Amino acid sequence: MAQFTNQATLRYNGTITNSNVVTGEIREVISVTKTTLLGTYSRNGTITYLVSILNSGTADYTGLTVTDNLGQYIVSEGVNVVPLDYETGSIKYYINGELQTAPAVVSGPPLVVNGITVPAGGNTIIVYEARANEYAPLNAEGIINNTATVSGGGLNTPVEAVATVSALAEPILSITKALCPSTVTENGEITYTFYIQNTGNTAITAGDDVSVSDNFAPAIDLTSVIFNGNAWASTTDYTYDGTTGEFATVPGKITVPAATYSQNPTTGVWTVTPGVSTLVITGTI
Repeated sequence: MAQFTNQATLRYNGTITNSNVVTGEIREVISVTKTTLLGTYSRNGTITYLVSILNSGTADYTGLTVTDNLGQYIVSEGVNVVPLDYETGSIKYYINGELQTAPAVVSGPPLVVNGITVPAGGNTIIVYEARANEYAPLNAEGIINNTATVSGGGLNTPVEAVATVSALAEPILSITKALCPSTVTENGEITYTFYIQNTGNTAITAGDDVSVSDNFAPAIDLTSVIFNGNAWASTTDYTYDGTTGEFATVPGKITVPAATYSQNPTTGVWTVTPGVSTLVITGTI
């Protein structure tokens, strides 16, 4: 609610007299809330936003504009970045629950939606998607604060609503296999190296029961299994069938640290350095 004050002045015969000060209040009848379908995001993942505008007054509001800053934030002095990109064509516009023709949209940033109507005693909901880009922080503490502002259409002052989403806490694993040498003589030594990378912000621990399995063809005579520089023991850490070539680590023995993240203070771009674990299996063939 906005308050206003004013005072009258009376002038006569060279004398000035002021009246008392009166105070009034302009009651806002437009209120705004902003929510998301999910409270988390991931790199290149989409976030669905819902902006709900309620009109508690007795007159329609037409020609309103909704502006979304797409999470813009300051990285360093003179460096502002926008961590979200509007997904073109994703907007939906509802008045009292009924789908309307899509309004005019400027993708931005900022995202601008024009020509919005909110009927008397009714509500309007605008739904749209945005995609997290290279400026979205992915570390465990990462958040995006996103502000929607409703203005124009006879509003005395713009009305704002903020939604906050957090970086999804999860491991993201990939595995790469290398062979050395690629050409080996009979009864020669061969080494398989497995690189397990984690680009997520959550480490893999024993409780996650991660395992690696392979079927070596042809089967090899194992001479050593080393994980992150430590020698492993058969049965305790892995199983191997020398006849079929089937190899598997015991669930929970594979652990992988979380990735680390850094932001360039000049460009604002986030860089991901994966957490890595290495499994080296050596034998003769």
